[in-house]
Order: sequence, then C-alpha cells, then structure tokens
Amino acid sequence: MSASGGTKAIVAALAANLAIAAAKFVAFLFSGSSSMLAESVHSLADSGNQGLLLLGGKRAQREATPQHPFGYGRERYIYAFLVSIVLFSVGGMFAIYEGYEKIRHPHPIEAWYWPVGVLVFAIIAESFSFRTAIKESNAIRGNLSWKEFVRRAKAPELPVVLLEDLGALVGLVLALGGVGLALLTDNGVWDGIGTVCIGVLLVLIAIVLAAETKSLLLGEAAGIDEVKKIEAAIVDGDTVTRLIHMRTLHLGPEELLVAAKVAVRHDDTAGDVARAIDAAEERIRAAVPIARVIYLEPDVYSEKAAAKGA
Repeated sequence: MSASGGTKAIVAALAANLAIAAAKFVAFLFSGSSSMLAESVHSLADSGNQGLLLLGGKRAQREATPQHPFGYGRERYIYAFLVSIVLFSVGGMFAIYEGYEKIRHPHPIEAWYWPVGVLVFAIIAESFSFRTAIKESNAIRGNLSWKEFVRRAKAPELPVVLLEDLGALVGLVLALGGVGLALLTDNGVWDGIGTVCIGVLLVLIAIVLAAETKSLLLGEAAGIDEVKKIEAAIVDGDTVTRLIHMRTLHLGPEELLVAAKVAVRHDDTAGDVARAIDAAEERIRAAVPIARVIYLEPDVYSEKAAAKGA
C-alpha cells in the first residue's frame, strides 16, 4: 500500500484497539458492565476492520491479468465496504442488543474501579491513535474541510480510520457516562442506556462509511483540480487545438483512467497526429502522475456535432 493509503495510521489503530479490547474484556469480567462488554466487542470489531484494510491494500498491489486488465486497485474499496458491514453488525447491532437486555434486566456494577480505569486508559490510547490518523490525513488533505476530505478522498483507508477513531472516542465517553451514572444512582439501567447509545453511534458511522465506499465502488471521476490540470495539459494550441469531451475514472486510489476526444487540424498527417497524441499523454502524466491509463481519440472539430453533445 502506498504511503497515502495511511498504513501508519492503520497499524497505530490496530495496536491500540488490540490492547484496549483485552483491557475492556478483563474489566467486563470483573465488573459485569454491559457497556464494557459492548466496548470490548467494538474494539475487537475495529481490530478486525484494520486487518481488512491492510489485507485490501496488500491484494490491491497484484499485477494486472488478462481477466483483470486494469489491475486490482478497487479491492481497497471492497475491503473498506466490508469494514462498514462489520462495524454495523458486529459493533453497532450487538451493542444495541446488549444495551436492551441490560435495560430489561439491570444489575449493579461490581468492582467499579475496573471499568473506570480501563475507560480512562482506552481514551488515552485512542487519542494517540486518532492523533496519528489526523497527522497522516493532514499531509494529503490540503485545504479541504474534514467533511469534504471524508467525502472526496479516493483512498478509503484514512477516512475509515478517522471515523472509527472518532466513533471510538465518543463511544468511550458514552460508556464512561453510563458507568458513572450507574454508580452514582446504583441503577444498572444507565449502563444499558450508555450501551444503546454506543450502538446507535456505531450504526450511524457504518452507514456513512457504506455510502462513501459505495460511491467509490461504482466508480468516481477525478477530482475537480485534477480534471482542470488534465484539460489544460491536453491542448497544445498547435496540433491538438481543442478538447471535445473527456471522461475520467478511478481504477483505484492511485490509478486514473483518462479517455478523451481531441480536435486536430484537418490537414495534419497521420504522423503529426500520432506525435501530438504521444506528447499530450506525456503532458497529462506530468500534470497528474496517477493518470496511468490514457486513451485519446483524434477528431476534426465540428460546431454542428458539438451542439448535439458528446
């Protein structure tokens, strides 16, 4: 996986979640807190999700084959979509079910210092993981807002880790609030309410991830800035006089397909046109290095044909 894939952020999140999951499960065994059980399953699900992202990045590096001539770059999108399913089912729905059962059959929390201590430790560990994800994202985010970055990012790993870490931190605060209220009121119902809130939070995050990765799976065009660079690079004003129409498609986060019909002079020779097309491809790759698959079709521009659309 390339550096932009956020491998460092994924590994940091994986290490943090494995340690936190073990600590939360021990706290659940000693305290009987349903919030701790939900949070331990949440951390295990997150650990599995980071494993899926690493696996997807590895499989996406395979060479193209006759059956898959454009390579396997989109596997990263598939595994990111699987992450949203795991987060929804294993994380969110389990937490909602566990919280519902705890509300129906509440019992007091035992050995309160275990869940409180583990939750504080988990908040610290998740904060370091979240900080790493933010640092890695800032390196490629540019001037985009965080909302725009999550929506527009073509590499799915960093948005996934960012949303997971954010959800984990908010979930930990909810768990701490549920446990705290249960201890203050000596009523285990609050522990169940905190667990349900964690589940709802995870389901909402899973839905956002599913919607964004679905768009990537369907095939997204290049970003606005990249499209402008490609359009500017195609026309040289000499042999290639105009861009008639163009389509772009992400074959993977770091691989872009460009297909365009360009106008050439009607009296140019075949050799002139071929050299002009080669030069245009070089300019496109220089302007947008991820434009690795380029198909340019020469044509003679016609106002009448252009009026009918591409």
